[in-house]
Order: sequence, then C-alpha cells, then structure tokens
Amino acid sequence: MLKFLCFLIFLIPLSLFSGFWWLVCSMLFFVSFIYLFFFPYFFCWGGLGYIFGCDLISYGLILLSLWICVLMVLASESVFRLKYFSGFFLFVVIVLTILLYCTFSSISLLSFYIFFESSLIPTLFLILGWGYQPERVQAGVYLLFYTLLASLPLLVGILFIYSSLGSLCLFLLSGSGYLVGNLFYVCMVFAFLVSMPMFMVHLWLPSAHVEAPVSGSMILAGVLLKLGGYGLLRVFPVLFSFGYSFGVVWVVLSLVGGLFVSLFCMRQTDLKSLIAYSSVAHMSMVIGGIMTLNYWGVCSSFALMVAHGLCSSGLFCLSNISYERFSSRSLLINSGLINLMPSMAMWWFLLSSCNMAAPPSLNLLGEIGLLSSLVSWSWCLMFVLIFLSFFSAAYTLYLYSYSQHGSIYSGVYSCSLGYVREFLLLFLHWFPLNLIILSVDVTVFWV
Repeated sequence: MLKFLCFLIFLIPLSLFSGFWWLVCSMLFFVSFIYLFFFPYFFCWGGLGYIFGCDLISYGLILLSLWICVLMVLASESVFRLKYFSGFFLFVVIVLTILLYCTFSSISLLSFYIFFESSLIPTLFLILGWGYQPERVQAGVYLLFYTLLASLPLLVGILFIYSSLGSLCLFLLSGSGYLVGNLFYVCMVFAFLVSMPMFMVHLWLPSAHVEAPVSGSMILAGVLLKLGGYGLLRVFPVLFSFGYSFGVVWVVLSLVGGLFVSLFCMRQTDLKSLIAYSSVAHMSMVIGGIMTLNYWGVCSSFALMVAHGLCSSGLFCLSNISYERFSSRSLLINSGLINLMPSMAMWWFLLSSCNMAAPPSLNLLGEIGLLSSLVSWSWCLMFVLIFLSFFSAAYTLYLYSYSQHGSIYSGVYSCSLGYVREFLLLFLHWFPLNLIILSVDVTVFWV
C-alpha cells in the first residue's frame, strides 16, 4: 500500500505547475489502472505496511476514490483553460486523493478518524475557492459544523475503546461487544450517519452541492458520502450485540426519511439540488441495509455505494455541461436540451436510467439485494420500499423529461456539440457502472 501512497505524494511537486495539468491527469489514470490489479483475492487483509492495509471493502472504495479524483481533473478543464489558480487546484485534488487513500486503507481506528476529518479541509477549499456564488461561505460553514460537531463524540468513543481494549487495530475489534452502552453506541454511530447523510441531518448536503464547483460535487457525491457507510462497516464489530435492538430506529427513520426526500425531489427546479436530494434518498437505503446487520444487507449496501458514486458523479458532470452553455442550473431555462445538444441527450438517458436502477447497471443489483434484505428483516417495510422505489423512478423521469423536452427557453436554435473531453468523461462514468456487474460474484459478494 505504501508504494501507491508514495506515487501520489511525488505527484504534489508536479501539481504546483499549471503546465503539467495533463501529465498529472495521465499519472492519476496510470495509478488507477495499476491499482486495479492489486485485487485482494483472499478474505483477509493484504498489502500491510506501517498503519495501512487493504481488504475487499477498502479495495473497492480506494479504487472508486482514485477514479473519481481523475475524473474531477478531467471535468475541471475550464479551471486550466481560464488560468484560475490551476496549479493550486491540482494541489488540492492530489492532497484530497492522498487523504482519501489513507482513510480507506487505515487499519487503526484513530488514524481512520484523523484522515476522515482531514478530508473535509480540501473539500472546503474546493467549495470556497472555486464555488460560483457568495453563498458558498455559508455552505462551507454548514459542512464544517454538521460534520465536526457530530465527530467529536466519535473521538471520545474511540478513546474509550482504547482504554478498554488497549488497542485500536481493526483486526482486534470483533467480539468486543461487551463495551456497548446506549451512549457509547450513539457516539460511535452518529458521526457516520451525519456524513452519509441520514434524513434530518442532511441539510448541509444540498447547500454544499449547489455552491460547489463540479469537482466539489463529484467528490462529495462520489466518495465523501461513502465515508459514512465505510465507517459503519468498520465499527459494527464493536456494536454488533447492541445493533439488533437499536437498529430498528435507524432503519425506520432512514427509509421514511428517504420517502420524504423523494417527494422533495419532485418539487425541485434546480438541477444540482435535485441530484443532491436524490443522493440522500439512495443513501437512506444504504443505511437501512447496513443496520439490518445481515449478509445480504452489507453486500448490497456496498454495491449500491459504489454504483451511486459513479452514477451521481456523472449526473453532476452533465448538469455542469449544461451550466457552461446556459449559465443557469434552473430546469425552466435548461429545457429542450435535446434540440440544442442531441448527442448529450443519449448520455442524459443512460445515466438517468442507471439512477433509477435499470438493468444492466450495478444500481439494479444493489437495490434488489437491499429490497430482499430489508423485507426479510421486516415485511412491514415493504410498503415504504414500494413508494420509495416508485418515487425514485418518478423524479428521475421528471429530471430527464423536463431537461430534454420542451422548447428552448433562451432562444438558441443552433446545435451545440460537446467536446471529446466531455464525451470521454461521461463514458468513463457509465462504462464501469455497467461493466462491474459482469464480475459481481468476485467484486461484491466476496465482501
């Protein structure tokens, strides 16, 4: 694991010079391709070195982080073209990549906590430095206060584990459920529920997405929301004995909240706000699957986290492509895009169909597994899941039909073809999303 970390660290000097933009992008593609062959074929941790290691769960999320960070650089070509602090932008992206790599490969709870919180700082720089409106300062404050306020009890819980067990190594946490009490359980879980986010603590996410540049939205939706799910999977060996009695609260709250958020999506007129709320609705199913504490729930939650990271990131790229043409995110102005950009309408359709879990996307596999897991846990959830799945398809069709059909508001009647870079960017989101399902027996259900 250290060889990949050193490779990323040595990219930092190159990132400080704007002339090396495409070289850094190529090097990130290269390290993603090499890491693809680092698959841990055994059920134990591998690649151990110092405080870093890799198992099947962390492998998938590290690969997702490297891939999304490459696509962030590819999507932010306007920063390089307009010479808008492009060297510092590359530096922030490389530092964020390193922190995410260290977060998912940490084998100690304390180092995981440190890198988990540190990854918020480059994200805040992206929002404040390259955001579009003055309200980005308020969005950055929301992001910091929600996440840091919830993470302080997590630090207290980690220190309590160390005082009780004498170790914070993830290998030694299983079977230590005797530590659990009500307050300790809430301290360990709440920070990750805010990070995912769960309904009622989700208000920081839409504001952060709306004010962030396309790179900030991609990393928020693609990777940073997955930190919460990954953290829950890591701390549940400690909380296993208590999770059965208290999990019903989180399952019901997340699924009912996901249904309400799906209704909110039907009332949105801002492209990025609609996609951000849809992320909350999808992650509510992930929370429910993890809280059931059964095999199908955990595996399907992992599959949906990876699928959502690719799909929502691609949708944010599409909204940014429209924003660069119209200088607006409103659905009232971004209408009739099929007349202006006919070739982009296909990518809107492909990524929208993946967002509503159409075959052969990985979203379909994750949602089918989560539906069976949650219904086997309690058949009463069937009624909530029916409406949640229905409205998930409804707001995706609403997004596609309102943006593509109708008359062009701005009076532009000429065709606007996309750049090759934009088609490559969208293809690199869609292709892995539909390719992974071919080897899903290896990549997901070995977790």
